Amino acid sequence: MHHANLPDGANPTFSRLLLSSYERQTGRPLCPAAWSSDEGAAEWLYRQAPFGLLVHDTADDPVFVYANRTAQQRFDYTWQEFTALPSRLSAAPHDQPGRDSFIASVAANGHASGYRGLRRTRTGGRFWIEDVTMWNVTDADGVHHGQAAVFHSWSDA
Repeated sequence: MHHANLPDGANPTFSRLLLSSYERQTGRPLCPAAWSSDEGAAEWLYRQAPFGLLVHDTADDPVFVYANRTAQQRFDYTWQEFTALPSRLSAAPHDQPGRDSFIASVAANGHASGYRGLRRTRTGGRFWIEDVTMWNVTDADGVHHGQAAVFHSWSDA
């Protein structure tokens, strides 16, 4: 399927950056290597991946720049709403210390795994994201583009 119907941030170039930076940081692939094209990988990551995938930028108060369909459904935000949201608002104020500590560990070490944290939906519902891996999104030249997180399971709080 052509990527023209994907949101701008879900384009093949950005998806390739996410996949390559994940593999560089963790030493393993994020998704099956069966893609014959970057377009196919972008489509799968955005529409079909069985995990939530979120990316925020490098701003002082980072804003989400990517959220796949699984993440959109779990958090109850549209693409447009997600990509205008400071990432800190995905967790309630009293859940920020654990989130901040995990993000700092990722910033220092390139990636971290095994995180579990409380998050909140657009309407205020609370749920756990579990089996989270977060990594620094860097290109082949080492330029930092933000941080990404993948969560493989979730449960209501």
